[in-house]
Amino acid sequence: MEVGQLQRRLVDYTKSLLTEGILDDQFSQLQKLQDESDPGFLVEVVSLFFEDSEKLLNDITGALDQQSVDFKTVDGYVHQLKGSSASVGALRLKNACVAFRSFCEEQSLEGCLRSLQEVKQEYYNVKNKVETLFKMEKQIVAAGGSVPKTE
Repeated sequence: MEVGQLQRRLVDYTKSLLTEGILDDQFSQLQKLQDESDPGFLVEVVSLFFEDSEKLLNDITGALDQQSVDFKTVDGYVHQLKGSSASVGALRLKNACVAFRSFCEEQSLEGCLRSLQEVKQEYYNVKNKVETLFKMEKQIVAAGGSVPKTE
């Protein structure tokens, strides 16, 4: 596939992620910070987000598996995940965390467990979509092109 086609596919794919609400404008802002002087900036930032999120998801799961659940601790982990999701523009994941926190406040174990499943689903969805985006960028660079900026 020629570079122009790859670039158009990448722009269309990125726009679809924004339209579907998987990502928001914060992600676009991070993309704009990436330039020739630091071409791996976005991949680095998002990779750190994925690492931190995996740890937080494990912490949340462990906290909810306790005989006596400390909802304040669970809420703290979910609050961290919400903040980091917002900072990279993972909109649907952030919104799932907002809903999760209300169940922590209510101290509803059932609601928290349901929310955890939803948060995990949104996390793996955004992770897969963004990894696909990065693969498309690598294809463009490998084909001798430059990654287009999305507006």
